[in-house]
Formats: sequence, structure tokens, C-alpha cells
Amino acid sequence: MNVKEVLADLASHADEARKKHNVKAGAPENQFGVKLADVRALAKKIKTDHALGLALWETGNVEAQLVATLILKPASLSAKEVDAMTRSTTCPQVADWMNAYVVAAHPEKDALRVKWMKDKDRWAARAGWNLTASCINKGGDDLDHEALLDRIEKEMPKAKPEVQWTMNNTLGAIGIVNASLRKRAIAIGETIGLYRDWPVSKGCIPPFVPVWVDAMVKRAKK
Repeated sequence: MNVKEVLADLASHADEARKKHNVKAGAPENQFGVKLADVRALAKKIKTDHALGLALWETGNVEAQLVATLILKPASLSAKEVDAMTRSTTCPQVADWMNAYVVAAHPEKDALRVKWMKDKDRWAARAGWNLTASCINKGGDDLDHEALLDRIEKEMPKAKPEVQWTMNNTLGAIGIVNASLRKRAIAIGETIGLYRDWPVSKGCIPPFVPVWVDAMVKRAKK
């Protein structure tokens, strides 16, 4: 398939109501309002196509970029290219798929993580904190959890919303895996109060750290 054919396929699954909802939530206008399941189905049909993935990313279309994250070859991208793509992200959904399917599989992700953790760009910083939370969840023991809590306590209240989300994920990860710092992590979450009133469906765990950490720790003990 080529770019024109991919865009045509995506357009055939367009949902104007979904698009309006997405735009109202802060996503860019350059999208069709396609269900994520349909995006995945199209990417599965295309399989790996690095050149097409790069071309789709350049369109700036949300769904085209989502497809791109699923068909690119992460190892074929230079660290500079990954950095540029991350900074050109336009919405959280694309950022999260870029982080999960491209950045996380890149051989230089650790160096990028360190660089992005110091960055003022909202998408780079979001990616840096996302990778940090992932390292903690996977049991990485080379990170200074106390220093991370110091930064979160100081920076999260004033961070941009896109960055707050993955900083909060890091805070929650520390609280869940590090019993010695759990009390402090929960206290920071309580004091900052981020996502305290986050709406969730019955049976789901909210991202408010005190509730989230408590629920996950209890679940692990069962």
C-alpha cells in the first residue's frame, strides 16, 4: 500500500462523532475519528513497511501516525530520528503508541530516556518519564527512586498535563514496587492531589496514586 491508499482506507472508517469527541478532548483536527481496532487491523494487513511508516508519519494525520508506529522498524531509525519524531507528536494517543512500539524497542532508548528527562519539550519529557516508569515496573535497580521522588514532588504540580501523566505513572510505580518508599510516594500523591476526582468505570482503578498504589499492593498479596 502507499500513503494515498492508507489514507483512503482510514477515511472509509471515519466517524465524525468520534472525531468531534477527540478534538474536544484536545486532539488535532487532522484525523478521521477511526476506532483504534480498525487502525490495528490496517497495520496488521500492511505488516512491516518502514518507508511507508515514515511517509505516513509525515502526513501529520493522527490515525496515519498510529499506523506508522506499528509498521516502522525501530532499529532502522537513528536516535536523532526518534528524537525528532517524538518531539513532533501532536496528541497523547500517538505519543503513547510511539513510546510503546517504537521508542521502547529502540537500541538507544536508555540514552534517550536520560536526555528527555531533562528536556522542557512536553512530548520529549513525557516520553522520558514514560520510559522511567517502565524501567521501575520491570524491576530496574539502577534508578535512584528517592531522587525521582524529589523531582516529582517539586516539578509535577507545575508540569504540563502531557508530562504530568507519565510523572504520575512513575510516582505510582515507585509506590507499588518500593515498599520502603511507598509511604512517601502515597503522601506526595495525596498532597499534589493529581487525578483525585478522575472518573472511572465500576471495578476500575483510578490513576490517583494513593488509591492506585493501595489497590495494586493488595492485589499482589492475593
